[in-house]
Amino acid sequence: MKCRSCRAPAAVEVRRHNAAFCPPCFVTYCRNQVARAIEEHEMIGRGERVLVAVSGGKDSLALWDILLDLGYEADGLYIGLGIRGYSEPSGEYARAFAARRGARLVEVDLPRDFGYDVRSAAAADRRTPCSACGLSKRHIFDREAVEKGYDVVATGHNLDDEAAVLLGNLLHWDLAYLARQRPVLPAGAGFPRKVKPLVRLAERETAAYCVLSGIDYQVEECPMSAGNKHLGYKDALNAIEERSPGTKAAFYHGFLERGGSLGAEVAEEEREGLHPCPACGAPTVAALCAFCRLVERAGKQARRRIPLSAGSAR
Repeated sequence: MKCRSCRAPAAVEVRRHNAAFCPPCFVTYCRNQVARAIEEHEMIGRGERVLVAVSGGKDSLALWDILLDLGYEADGLYIGLGIRGYSEPSGEYARAFAARRGARLVEVDLPRDFGYDVRSAAAADRRTPCSACGLSKRHIFDREAVEKGYDVVATGHNLDDEAAVLLGNLLHWDLAYLARQRPVLPAGAGFPRKVKPLVRLAERETAAYCVLSGIDYQVEECPMSAGNKHLGYKDALNAIEERSPGTKAAFYHGFLERGGSLGAEVAEEEREGLHPCPACGAPTVAALCAFCRLVERAGKQARRRIPLSAGSAR
């Protein structure tokens, strides 16, 4: 197999494009795909400050690396989730990458800064761990970007991620989520702009990019993601993709081209009902935003677990 670009021996096959690339040309291909996504969807302007949400995994570190190579002013944001045996090495990978590239890494730690971890928050708020994690991350991404003056938050959602989420949202006809499932969510009502520059790259491709670029990353999956329904949607789409390469790209990008109006009215109604949370100032439709409720409930549960000290006994 020969490289499509230079005809040297190929190392990575991209079946949906019926193409293969040698290592240097594959790295260039990945950068070009990100640059194309940014240009097509007007994600990031030159001179804008970008905050990249990094987890220590392949997608977020590949994204950060590519944005830096494309000349964007991109800092990283790492959130410690307090997941024993997982969060510690994840943070180390993020710090090692930042040191290697001479880039700035902003760090927030849930147990240190908010008094809870993902497991305790899920139990206190009667959520799944993935729901508590996602809620915490979204709030902190927004807060850090707004408070520190970043123009845009970039996340490492790849083509596989977006296609799986789209499948789940369509199966349940969740119009509110469908309306928000775009490569760009504009700034407004207290929210920063959010972008997904990896939507033209598959998960396997970001992994290959990291290997070929010498980027060490957290290989292990989050131990709390077991049973996540989106993993099942990914498996279903992978089975289809194996038999019909290009299905995921056609599914997702076809939705972007033709499904633009789905959920628009629901999204507009949600925006009209937004007001600042009285506790933190974040936009919300409730009396107290979901993040502040989670922090409050996790704090109450933590206080109930604190035993009486020996000095307090009669």
